[in-house]
Amino acid sequence: MTAKAGGMADVSASLISALFDQGADVHVALPNYRAMFDNHLDPILKNQNQMIRSRMPEDRVHLAEDRAFFYLHNVYSSYGTENMRISLAFQREVMNHVVPWVKPDLIHCNDWMTALIPAMSRRMEIPCLFTIHNIHTVKTTLSHIEDRGIDAAYFWNNLYYEKMAEEYELTRENNPVDFLTSGVFAAHFVNTVSPTFLKEIVEGHHSFVSPYLRRELQNKFYADCAAGILNAPDPSFNPATDKHLVRQYGPKDHVLGKLHNKRFLQKTLGLIQDDRAPLFFWPHRMDTIQKGCQLLADILYHVIDTYHDQNLQMVFVADGPFKRHFSDIANYHGIQDRVAVWDFNERLSRIAYAASDFILMPSLFEPCGLAQMIAPIYGSLPVARNTGGIHDTVSHLDAVDHRGNGFLFETYDASGLLWGIEEAMRFFGRPARQREAEIQRIMTHAVETFNHDVTARQYIDLYERMLKRPLLT
Repeated sequence: MTAKAGGMADVSASLISALFDQGADVHVALPNYRAMFDNHLDPILKNQNQMIRSRMPEDRVHLAEDRAFFYLHNVYSSYGTENMRISLAFQREVMNHVVPWVKPDLIHCNDWMTALIPAMSRRMEIPCLFTIHNIHTVKTTLSHIEDRGIDAAYFWNNLYYEKMAEEYELTRENNPVDFLTSGVFAAHFVNTVSPTFLKEIVEGHHSFVSPYLRRELQNKFYADCAAGILNAPDPSFNPATDKHLVRQYGPKDHVLGKLHNKRFLQKTLGLIQDDRAPLFFWPHRMDTIQKGCQLLADILYHVIDTYHDQNLQMVFVADGPFKRHFSDIANYHGIQDRVAVWDFNERLSRIAYAASDFILMPSLFEPCGLAQMIAPIYGSLPVARNTGGIHDTVSHLDAVDHRGNGFLFETYDASGLLWGIEEAMRFFGRPARQREAEIQRIMTHAVETFNHDVTARQYIDLYERMLKRPLLT
């Protein structure tokens, strides 16, 4: 059983379908976002809901019913208190109705929005897997949780509190529960969405991870109750079948396919129309906390100027608070025909994957990441920092020995990123036949490796391992 809050982004419809196809007796619980499902307010969420319901028997899909999410127009609210209300409403329905009806052998929860369920699961002696996709948490008191219809007194001593909790009555009103840490603390097994990110947390590489969460993950890790399982891109990310593209292609005919998409993108975005121009694509949100966009801003003009004769181009199809800085740089230097900054658009983003030679991913940290997996499928090679999920999915390209699929740099600064871009341009300068052979190899390997069948098999192996393991309560 998968307890799922919010949209399908964390545990996608494709993974659930793959689990079901591989023989897992899966039940899915998700909030009934009536307005979005029925009125096309969120086409992606609607499509994912339809995918699950079309691939699985109807009695395996459980829509939690509550006005807290019936009329929402977005999966998450910009108000934290409303997200808390949605989370508690969903978890109440799972605890009070779905679990008693399904009687699951194992429960799989995701992130803070479902983080109270592991405590109930432990009390009921049902093995529980808790997956961390995002290191975000919230806190509230037992009294508030109980006011939303959850019998927290039943499992209160399996939750994690700000202060030591010795008695229920003394804890109930003024000792907040940390949701994410509770999920880790109570679950029988925990996984992050990349092996390296788990190791980085356990070893204390990231200051933004609370010491309490780190300690609980360490406890699970050293008890052999923690693992890292990579996410996978949605199967629609495949240039051979992607209906968004100007021309579809596969590994063997990627040269012509990518050229058609490059010509379209250059014309649409007002870039210099040059078939031989190296094209770099920025595919993710522009924030300075995680994605490292300020590193690129520091060297953007230098890169454009250095490779001016080759008409090097940078394309941004993304939203985020730093977006204006790139527009200002392009406007100030008059290089709008080499630097295009556009709002996120699904079709344009997919065409950019197909048109580009490289993507940029200078992340400070990366719990998993998908862009570095999607890009090689489209024959676009990542220039990325060696961290988290990037480390697990990208290896530095060696065109002589035919190994690797991108260009990794270690140091989180503009010089490190510049080195990665220079490495990419050295590869771009190789004879066309060598480049084409490497890209064909990389595309073939990416399609075989970065898919939900591989991910589902790893989860099934973990479920079986949990079910065979003696249950300690």
